[in-house]
Amino acid sequence: MNTRDPVLEAVVNISEGRDPEWLDELVKSTPGCLDLHKDADHHRSVLTLIGHRSELIDAVVDLSESVIADLDLRTHAGVHPRIGLVDVVPFVPVGTSTMDDAITARDDAAARLSDALGLPCFLYGPLDNGTLRTLPEVRRAAFGLLKPDRGPHAPHPRAGAVAVGARDLLVAWNLWLENVDLARARELASLVRSPRVRALGLQVGDATQVSCNLIDPVVATPGDVYDQVHALMVGTEGIARCELVGLAPQRCLEVIDEDRWALLDLDPSTTIEHRAALAGITVL
Repeated sequence: MNTRDPVLEAVVNISEGRDPEWLDELVKSTPGCLDLHKDADHHRSVLTLIGHRSELIDAVVDLSESVIADLDLRTHAGVHPRIGLVDVVPFVPVGTSTMDDAITARDDAAARLSDALGLPCFLYGPLDNGTLRTLPEVRRAAFGLLKPDRGPHAPHPRAGAVAVGARDLLVAWNLWLENVDLARARELASLVRSPRVRALGLQVGDATQVSCNLIDPVVATPGDVYDQVHALMVGTEGIARCELVGLAPQRCLEVIDEDRWALLDLDPSTTIEHRAALAGITVL
């Protein structure tokens, strides 16, 4: 290990959420994996990794190779939108690392994923031309107006493509709804959507949810979004529960009244800092 390598987080989203034994084996074989969140209805899992940049890239490439060897996107059906088996891999600065460190890791990882595994890679986050490309832009335009930045220009026959990003910390967080149909869930999502909150209304089994990415979770917190949705409820509509997907930064909890943490599915044990400390890595 090169201890001068910056410490980064990688949040690997894969299109498999229904085989817990296979997922557990994947976690065991992935160095630096702090958390696994799996969802059978979304048919998707989120693995949170942390480590020094070079080792983290190795872990992401090895994990991707395992996923591609065992799965086939052509048989995949789930609620969550996806462009590939290894659907999204953002690199995130933590502690004293910087966005430049995350961009370097993103570009190096995309080169290896395309060269070694034949995956078309779409970059998002800050680009060399000074623009900022978002993940929703990749989803909308991939293989249409937008060509892959690395690798083949056609989808991998079994694995599709991967969006490889560099971004700041965000919180993936869902609101499960009561007595709300899909059309209304989509309306609620549109009403809380903003530059700081990405939201989708989804049908998940027999229930609906507003699925959120909180881009600036210290300014637009889970508590803020909860209160927004709650204020929009009418009649018998309600919020059944909240769900944190993956880990949250400690500072997100610090700006919310501790009495609300349980309601919002927040807990110090599911912070990046706590899980990293358990792994012997300091990110403060």
